[in-house]
Amino acid sequence: MKIFVRERRKVDEGEKKPRFRVVGVSGADLRLYVKHMRKKELEQVAAATGAEIVYLKAEKDGQGKTTVLV
Repeated sequence: MKIFVRERRKVDEGEKKPRFRVVGVSGADLRLYVKHMRKKELEQVAAATGAEIVYLKAEKDGQGKTTVLV
């Protein structure tokens, strides 16, 4: 099972808000009822379910749009 996440765009360094957004889950019947998670919470869910966390990287193109890369 894999959990795909990306960093939130509007969170600054040192800000006490969850940094990661769950994008999708593959290979299991897992439901997450939150939009944003802290890294520790994400790691605990992955450890309990045996899932692998896949961190997606976002790149900006020349027009200000963001593309998510796997």
